[in-house]
Amino acid sequence: MAIITISREMGSGGIPIAHQTAKELGYTLVDGDALKQVATEYGLSEQAFEMADEKPPAFVADQDVRQLADLHLIELMVLDFALKGNVIIYGRSGEDLLKEIRSVFRVRIIAPFEDRVECWAEREWLDPELARVLVRKSDQQRAGFTRYHFDRDWTDPLHYDLTINTQRLSEDKAVELICRGVKDTNLVEEKDNSKRILGDLILRKKAEIAVLTLPDVEGEHLVISASNSIITLAGQLYSKEEQRNVVAAAKAVPGVKSVVDQLTVTGYHNKPREH
Repeated sequence: MAIITISREMGSGGIPIAHQTAKELGYTLVDGDALKQVATEYGLSEQAFEMADEKPPAFVADQDVRQLADLHLIELMVLDFALKGNVIIYGRSGEDLLKEIRSVFRVRIIAPFEDRVECWAEREWLDPELARVLVRKSDQQRAGFTRYHFDRDWTDPLHYDLTINTQRLSEDKAVELICRGVKDTNLVEEKDNSKRILGDLILRKKAEIAVLTLPDVEGEHLVISASNSIITLAGQLYSKEEQRNVVAAAKAVPGVKSVVDQLTVTGYHNKPREH
């Protein structure tokens, strides 16, 4: 059950490297285009996809809850693709989403900033100054997305198994290194075990979506986990009714065997009351 994740800086050449690697290995490339093609099957419009995909929050409460629910839908798409195996997850913080799967081969594609600006300007036929602004904005946006949702430094080399600087290495050499690296024996994990873990990740994601979309429940603050098809709910709610609704939503997720309720109900609410 081979899975490769590719994290890339804009203008580093990650796109052609990912496409060529997928072709060489015969893997499915899961990028923005592939996810958009299936988004409507998950009830996600193209506009909603664009608003949530690799975007940090706007820090507007209602908007952020909707965006988070849509982000979970995108992550569910990625997990469903990963369950099929032999895939390349391009971006979408795949290395974080799949961190519990030991056999994932985590790749990062980088290049110096000015080289990336020049590459992006040539590729998109842009004025170099505009390309510079777009590349810098992309770096900040992706770094912010990873920091906010996964609490880590996007550039930390310890989160990757292979980092390729395309200023120094050609695209062909990058593809060769990735194709060789994914076959390393240190990445071998039992197929059944990987599928079980992915199955639990998918159940957790479905439960998170179910809770987030409940009306009048602040589900974004809850901690939801899954193990052996059992969902555990933890965190604070503000009424017994909310607690019952959250537990019921989790139990209603197809494939969930049971729900462990570790929720607590507080005597106060963190939202100002309307007058």
